[in-house]
Amino acid sequence: MIERLFRVHERGSTVGRELRGGLVTFVTMAYIVVLNPLILGSFAPEGPGAKQDALGNVLSVPQVAAVTALVAGVMTLAFGLIVNYPFAIATGLGLNAFVAFTLAPQMSWPEAMGLIVVEGLVVVLLAATGFRTAVFNIVPPSLKAAIAVGIGLFIAFIGLVDAGFVRRVPDAAGTTVPVGLGIDNSIGTWPTFVFVVGLLVTGTLVARGVRAGILIGVAVTTVVAVVVEAIAQVGPSAGTNPQGWGLAVPALPDSVVGSRTCRSSARSPSGRSATSTC
Repeated sequence: MIERLFRVHERGSTVGRELRGGLVTFVTMAYIVVLNPLILGSFAPEGPGAKQDALGNVLSVPQVAAVTALVAGVMTLAFGLIVNYPFAIATGLGLNAFVAFTLAPQMSWPEAMGLIVVEGLVVVLLAATGFRTAVFNIVPPSLKAAIAVGIGLFIAFIGLVDAGFVRRVPDAAGTTVPVGLGIDNSIGTWPTFVFVVGLLVTGTLVARGVRAGILIGVAVTTVVAVVVEAIAQVGPSAGTNPQGWGLAVPALPDSVVGSRTCRSSARSPSGRSATSTC
């Protein structure tokens, strides 16, 4: 049935190779499920960094995460089953920041998302009529390269900020620039160390042509981050701890680590526990 639907062998591939490719694609794209809610959503209307619209409302971070994952899953399945191409479709970076910091402060969140729906319908119409291809062909190659470089630098800059490699320096105008290197020009924090290790490992594997190099790099970086957090107890940044993790704290859940329950078996004359069982 798989061969009849997707013609895997006819295209010179195997089911195992497609599964490995899908796993690598998922791991390299799954960051958007965390990053998109942090760009669009807020934990509380009055919390630090809350993205309020013109009416003072915010989007819930868990809800944005759920919608991001749902849309990615549905669109990827639809693309594979209808178009029959192994492309993963998910939210992209760039437009979400424009919506959060430019559109939302001037209107309500439903109005801003409505504009995104209209924009999507226009793009579909342009693609269906062939006008999109015509416009794409008349854009100079240098401009196409500049757009790709600009988006890549934007994503890289987000990674540098979340890793603590560079940090925003508040100015009189309240903008997000300029930035400084680390904390007072020092990058000696554990999150930055993990970032550098992961970048070196992944870059080396990819440069040497190792299969699943990105996946291996992500796995190694995750293990290093969990070990660092278990030993150093870095904790979250949360806007108050500049040396903490910028995104999620890489700690194992209690169900894996286990919990300690202590019970005193005797007490000394001073009232303190003489022995305890854990």
